[in-house]
Amino acid sequence: MKKVNLAITGCLGRMGQQLIKSSKNTKNFKLVSVTENRIISKKIFGIKPQLNSELAFKNANVIIDFTVPKCTLEVLKIASKMKKRVVIGTTGFSKKEENLIKRYGKKIPILKAGNMSLGINLLMYLTEITSKSLGQNFLSKVFEVHHKHKKDHPSGTALMLGKGISIGKKKDFYKLLGKKYLNKKNFPYSKKINFNSIRKGEIIGNHKVFFSSGKETITLNHEAFDRALYSEGAFTAAKWLMGKKPGLYSMRDVLNFK
Repeated sequence: MKKVNLAITGCLGRMGQQLIKSSKNTKNFKLVSVTENRIISKKIFGIKPQLNSELAFKNANVIIDFTVPKCTLEVLKIASKMKKRVVIGTTGFSKKEENLIKRYGKKIPILKAGNMSLGINLLMYLTEITSKSLGQNFLSKVFEVHHKHKKDHPSGTALMLGKGISIGKKKDFYKLLGKKYLNKKNFPYSKKINFNSIRKGEIIGNHKVFFSSGKETITLNHEAFDRALYSEGAFTAAKWLMGKKPGLYSMRDVLNFK
């Protein structure tokens, strides 16, 4: 099989570095370009970083982007013009930005996921099923823990799980969106979905979804121990995206969860 030419954005970020490192251990991809939001003189794995541009993405078949919303939208603008595929692992988008991504998805193949992990996407699936099965008598909330360097809260994964709850209830997520707590020891249930985010140490990621009727509690849990699982998931997504028409896809499509 011919190797897929790969561009990685945010090459100095934690996930950018992990993606570059993992790309050296995968036989299906050839890293041809890395970018950052500022000019860097030193090479990274033998490649000189560039700013996001048509020149930087010229030889890439697919772009993997784990950066910040502003950068991701910049990448999508360039990619849509050049008809390049994009895998998005960036989180923290506003509703307006989410709608803009959907519009780009009409022009190019985009795979977007708040989390690239197989386990997390299975958790999302189970969250939908549980929410649907338990009905309206159970209240729910989402808890997550990440390293102290993570800026956004709740995490994209936590919000993704919240959407899973809303899908199960067949309700609009934004109407169910409750309070967002930061570094609280305890946080309450409500008729909406409340979130609590802990930022400490170097924790890779821990997510829990709670359902309670007041008489019993059901907890769904996932814990990550190695950031490589996210890059491996991103490469699986990128390989899958190569054969797809324009559209906005998710890891659920990759894993064929019905």
